[in-house]
Amino acid sequence: MPDPRFFDSLGPALLSELAQAGAATLADAALGGRVITHAAPLDASDAQAITFFSDAKRKDAAASTRAGACFVRPEHQGFLPPTCAALVTGRPQAAWAAAANRLHAPRRHEAGAPSLHPDAALEDGVALAPNVTIGQGASIGRGTRIGPGAVIGPGVVIGRDCRIGANAVIGFAMLGDNVAISAGAVIGEAGFGAALGPRGMVDLPQLGRVVIQDNVTLGANSCVDRGAFGDTTIGENTKIDNLVHVAHNVRIGRNCVLAAYTGVSGSTVVGDGVAFGGKAGVADHLNIGSGASIGAAASVFKDVPDGETWTGFPARPLKRWLRETAWLSRMAGGRGTRG
Repeated sequence: MPDPRFFDSLGPALLSELAQAGAATLADAALGGRVITHAAPLDASDAQAITFFSDAKRKDAAASTRAGACFVRPEHQGFLPPTCAALVTGRPQAAWAAAANRLHAPRRHEAGAPSLHPDAALEDGVALAPNVTIGQGASIGRGTRIGPGAVIGPGVVIGRDCRIGANAVIGFAMLGDNVAISAGAVIGEAGFGAALGPRGMVDLPQLGRVVIQDNVTLGANSCVDRGAFGDTTIGENTKIDNLVHVAHNVRIGRNCVLAAYTGVSGSTVVGDGVAFGGKAGVADHLNIGSGASIGAAASVFKDVPDGETWTGFPARPLKRWLRETAWLSRMAGGRGTRG
């Protein structure tokens, strides 16, 4: 269920209505009166949730889902358990997006409300610079300083002794104590997710949050996307340089460092004490082991074991990269050829 501090519930809705919204056909029309209250992922659903299934590799998750209903391609109906109503469509993700938008809406700043919303809770000692906007239900701890032009969204929680830079934007997020957010950083905007619908590409709703633990530093103009469902998390004492992008559902451990222009793609898990050189890039759904180091401008497409140093394009262990680079240099210079 999306966090009600950040998302308004627009439900419940009848299954027949959601089938119509997603341009899908309900396999068993007798189930059209089933009540659905929320959208959820396949493996975290309950009887009042609607989900989607589009990847046959996840057939085991489909078979064990507890969802009340699921958008599914015609050839995949048999993967669903009898308790899950099938909504048949050629575009399950796009259909689910339409249903999710019917059930949930991101909370926005109230039109016409004062810059400091009366429902916001500020402890003693909070210092606000000019032109700060704080939304309804936000909570800010003692000793926190917020720079000019910063925007704090509805429901956001910021701990004590934090420093929020000028023009930073924070939404759908919970920050611990002694967190430093530099100027122009953006936390909690929607992560990138799209699917092909009947009339072209459609955005997939992003219904998660951002959790930033104590003593984290986030550099200027960096972005941390909120989760698609769960949380994007950054662990204690992690230090992030300027112009870094952390995508949705990424989990970064404690005491990591990410140099400028690093990009970590969605759902990647980064262990504790990992170091990223400048301009490093990491593909999605990977695991970067604790204590690993990723070289500058490296492009990581595979899991990195604990404690290893990888670099290059595509990234590989440092000693292997050095051997290959030395061999290539010899070949290019003609020293490795035979007459």
